[in-house]
Amino acid sequence: MHLNKAQAVLRPRNPWEAIDLGVLLARRHSALLMATWAVLTLPLFAILTVIFWQQPSVAVLVIWWLKPAFERLPLYILSNALFANTPSLRDSFKALPKLLKPQLLASLTWRRLSVTRSFDLPVLQLENLSGPARQQRLVTLGRNYTRAPTWLTIIGLHIEMALWISLLALLYLFIPAQLQTDWSWAKLLQISQSQWLWAEHLSNLLYVLVLIIWEPIYVACGFTLYLNRRTELEAWDIELALRNLAKRLTSSLGVFLCALLLLLPLSDNAFAQSFTQDNINTQNQELGVEQPRLLKQMLNSEQAQQSIKATLDAPPFENYKTISNWQLRKSKTDTKDTHEFNVPDWLKNLVEYLSFSVQVVLWSTLLLLSALLLWRYRQWLSTFAQKLRPIKKAAPPPVQTLFGLEVNNQSLPDDLIASAQSLWSSDQRAALSLLYRGFLNYLLQQQTLPLTAAHTENEVLAMTDALDPQLQFYGQQLTQYWVNLAWGHRLPAHSQFVQLCQQWQELQQQERSQ
Repeated sequence: MHLNKAQAVLRPRNPWEAIDLGVLLARRHSALLMATWAVLTLPLFAILTVIFWQQPSVAVLVIWWLKPAFERLPLYILSNALFANTPSLRDSFKALPKLLKPQLLASLTWRRLSVTRSFDLPVLQLENLSGPARQQRLVTLGRNYTRAPTWLTIIGLHIEMALWISLLALLYLFIPAQLQTDWSWAKLLQISQSQWLWAEHLSNLLYVLVLIIWEPIYVACGFTLYLNRRTELEAWDIELALRNLAKRLTSSLGVFLCALLLLLPLSDNAFAQSFTQDNINTQNQELGVEQPRLLKQMLNSEQAQQSIKATLDAPPFENYKTISNWQLRKSKTDTKDTHEFNVPDWLKNLVEYLSFSVQVVLWSTLLLLSALLLWRYRQWLSTFAQKLRPIKKAAPPPVQTLFGLEVNNQSLPDDLIASAQSLWSSDQRAALSLLYRGFLNYLLQQQTLPLTAAHTENEVLAMTDALDPQLQFYGQQLTQYWVNLAWGHRLPAHSQFVQLCQQWQELQQQERSQ
């Protein structure tokens, strides 16, 4: 790693400034980062969508789970681009197999949900550490420094969701207003599963597009946090300053030597000095530690030691304090020397075993007494617990009337068709009303539709869309005839009434056969 080639100023920053540096670094190389991520993820997403067309959630879940593997390519690009060696798109994909090889299984299993994933990845990929060495390195780098990478992952998750929801809202704004006016919650709930597949696949595609924008930024921020931590621990800024200083001194070394030679005196004593035998003997006779020295100074060695001792014995080096208090008078036996009694190991083990046994007995007794109390007062506890339970609301009474028509079993004859045919000759309105009441009662009792008195005829028809097509067709015809008679006073023809009776009989026979 050539620190002097770094494209950013390597100096200690606080973690949030380091994250800002990561955003700027990702923005500088955004085209290459986004292109490599898109080429890597979009074809895989397309293949997964085709394979899991009926399960759209599986495709997007696989893409989300493989993010640690995809993040290795942006880190490779950023780590080379920072030191003026930006790879091309082709070179990046050539290096991809080698990048995916180390510890891929660990990254996708027990390390997948790590909140410091972006900060830990450079240790694995750039330093090539594994096992205890990797763990020790992460402990060193992460000491008092894991807060920022953790918040980076948490905030990044929220940014992903915010961008995804924003794209969905933007897509909703492109829907024409004419289509939106025809929408209702009832119609949306009635859409079949196959019709929802396109919407789910489209939302998954929008999430994959969000990852193309955000994931390179997330990797870059984790990488700059890692660089900032190493700058703090290894003093990269001081090393760079010393290198620059050495470079400047090297360039001006010739001038400095010439100036030094010009300043030297030309006397013989400046170049050499003759050593006499007396000087050699004086140098060889070194004084011991306790021998007197500095005899020609104001203090000799003894006086210096006394002065040093007096200084160390005085405040603030030594503080002597006299404390007086009351205490019991010691007996003569206490002043005598006592011999320490050593307890044997077997006695210590016995005492520990007895202590543990007593604890087990006491806890067992406590649990047994608690169980006996609960059993003794079980009735009182059940009564007290019932008072604390929320009061359940009574179920609403079954619907008795709809549109002013009685639809309960008591108001209908046993043979509905025979009664309706007998009424047709004298009271056509009552005969058709009897058929319609029987149809509503069938929907309530047999099909268990949640009909209420607030529903209209058309709303009842809308609730039958999920039922048998033959029953739907019968309900549409009967409702149309009844609405024409009730509101328009138009009677159906006799042949139409006979056809309604025959269709009802066929429906009843079909239900009995099933």
